[in-house]
Amino acid sequence: MNLLFDRFDTPIGELTIAGDENGLAHVLFPENRHPARGREHWHYAPGALPEAREQLLQYLHGERSDFDLVLAPHGTPFQLRVWHALALIPFGQTWSYLQLAQELGQPTATRAVGAANGRNPLPIVLPCHRVIGSNGTLTGFGGGLETKAALLRLEQRQAPLFA
Repeated sequence: MNLLFDRFDTPIGELTIAGDENGLAHVLFPENRHPARGREHWHYAPGALPEAREQLLQYLHGERSDFDLVLAPHGTPFQLRVWHALALIPFGQTWSYLQLAQELGQPTATRAVGAANGRNPLPIVLPCHRVIGSNGTLTGFGGGLETKAALLRLEQRQAPLFA
């Protein structure tokens, strides 16, 4: 994949975004559990993907609660279904892996849902940070649990009191 990428500082550390004419394909944290495939073919282009950069910064500064971007994640059909379902989790709320699996009509697939969630190439935009353990605990997150907790705190401060 010949993607263009840019890096920029944010309140949660440096983010890297990558995409092409098809849309935004990756949002990366300074450290990621799973490396993005094909990075050796990416081309650094400062200022590339300005709308994605602007919307991410607005979100991280509490000025935006959703995204209006063309997305181009690459994954298996099952992963794509899981990632699409992440966008259904309301801002400021959390779902368990079981709830996410139930949304997909596969309530026994919580482990597969968790694995797909962990491979989400567009964290924040497709809000995998909103998925927690059934007992309410924070579980794995590619950007680290501290970042996951920070994103959830940000949303809880901005979420309306009455939905």
